Formats: sequence, structure tokens, C-alpha cells
Amino acid sequence: MPLALCCVSHSPLLDLPGPDAELREDIESALDAAADFVREFDPELVVTFSPDHYNGFFYNLMPPFCIGAAASGVGDYGTHTGPLDVPAELARDLAEAVLGSGVDVSLSMTMQVDHGTVQPIQRLLGTATARPVIPIFVNSVAVPLGPLRRARALGAAVGTYLATLGTRVLIVGSGGLSHDPPVPTLATASGPVRERIVHGGVMSPEQRLARQDQVIAAAREFAAGEGPSRPLNPDWDRSVLDIVDSGRLDTFDAWANPWITETAGNSAHEIRTWVAAFAALAAQGPYRTTVRYYRPAPALIAGFAVRAALPVRDLDTDPDRRRP
Repeated sequence: MPLALCCVSHSPLLDLPGPDAELREDIESALDAAADFVREFDPELVVTFSPDHYNGFFYNLMPPFCIGAAASGVGDYGTHTGPLDVPAELARDLAEAVLGSGVDVSLSMTMQVDHGTVQPIQRLLGTATARPVIPIFVNSVAVPLGPLRRARALGAAVGTYLATLGTRVLIVGSGGLSHDPPVPTLATASGPVRERIVHGGVMSPEQRLARQDQVIAAAREFAAGEGPSRPLNPDWDRSVLDIVDSGRLDTFDAWANPWITETAGNSAHEIRTWVAAFAALAAQGPYRTTVRYYRPAPALIAGFAVRAALPVRDLDTDPDRRRP
């Protein structure tokens, strides 16, 4: 049983004031079920596909994909600050294998990762350093964005390599689903905001607190049905989940980026992390999703979803495994 998958939405608002107790408890229950799945699988290595929110990657050099051979959490929204346990040689071997498959990917020896990478690891494994992890950045925010078929190709290349290791590898996809949070854009940002998304730099505690306050205010406005953000699109979310549940991943190849933005919001492009993760698992053969959860959550500015999956052959030989 070398590969398993867990894809989850992330939100800084999970750990900030705003969401009511019922919503928190409902989502925490789904995340606990996913954590139980991970505990039972007992991974020896975690490979994450995740976006960044202008905390580690900027327009001074914005790759479509990047594998971290060393990485540190920036500590935004209460997540882990400091180094992750990244097996550098294995990460470099993975990069060589992906490049050899015909998918262009960068390599970083100083990757900075934010809550998009760290929050799911902490929720699923307890701490960000509980297991060795190889982070794979998938640009989902900074236009221009590549087509979804390239994310699928990336995942397939990664999964093909991981299946050769003889190691229990948990594949994590982090992001989505429909949501349109207040993330700056190159087309509209100006002044210090534009300076940051182009040139980067370390944020001061005061700057992080100001950003946090802005996110809380935006969430309250959105939950009240106000503000400029596009509304959530549960129908679109369910179509994404139906595709990954049924294994029809090539369906995403026809999804145009402008249509995704218009239909589900600017940050709905984070579904490319799910596409890559499921493609990685599918490289080992047919799979079946087990843990399934979805809820439109305006207070989190997200259609919040959780999926766990295993190869069909592993489920068929283990009748005690949970079915959706």
C-alpha cells in the first residue's frame, strides 16, 4: 500500500474569530475523520501539492511548479514557524524524475511555505514536523496560470516516481474549492501591496496582524452577503468533487482558466492542487474515495471540502476500510 491521498480545503479563518461554533465543529469533525484515515495509513513520507499567497513566491520569479528540497514555514495565521523535515536528496531525485517525464518544474533549496502548505499537515498529522515532507508549490494565484492539464501531468509524473519507492507516501492536495478571498492581483495592486507581490520580503508582526484583521473583516462582510467577492458556487464545487470521486480527471483538461475565475472566483484555481494530487494517486491505478465531506462555508469564504482515497486494490483487500 505505497500511496494514499488526502485533499482538504484550507482557510486562515479556521483559527481566527468569526466562524460560529456549529460550523467549526462540523468542519473539525470532517478533519478529524481525515486525520484518523492518515493515522491508520501511517505514512513514512508526505508529499504536498499546495499554493502560496504571496508569502514565499513573488513576481520577481514566479514558477508554475516548484519542488522544495528544503523548506520553512512562515508562521502566518498561527501555523508552524521554522524548518520542515524535508528529505533533500529524495526531493532532488523527484525533481529529476519529473523533469525526465517532460514536465518543467523548478527546485528550491530555501522554499518558504505558508498556511496553504502547513495548515493541512498540522491538521492531519498533529504537527508540521511529524513526518518527512516534500512540498510542491503549484501556482494558483499569480496570473498567467497554466492550463489544468499541466497540473494533471505534474501529478502523474510525481505519482509514477512515488510508486517506485516502496514507501508509504501520503499525497496531500491543499486548497479550493470555490472562493474569492481578498488576494491582491498584479492588475490592480499599487503602492506597498504591489511592491510586496512583486519583490516579496519578510512581513513584520505588525504587517501580519494587519493582514489578519483585513481577512477577518472581509469574511464578516462576505458572510453578510456584502463586498466585492464573487459568491460561492456549490454546484461548481460538487462538479469538481464528482469528477475526482469518479476518477474522470481528464475532464479537467477542457476547463479554461477564465471560465473558472468567472464561475467560482479567483482562488478557485487552487483546485489544480487537487487535480495534481489525484493524478498522482491515479498513476498507481484506479482509486476510491473514502472520507467525503463538503459544505459551503461563507464564514470561511470557501466551499470547504475533504476527500481521502486509496487505490482500489488496497480497499478490496481490506474489507474493514471505510466506504463513503
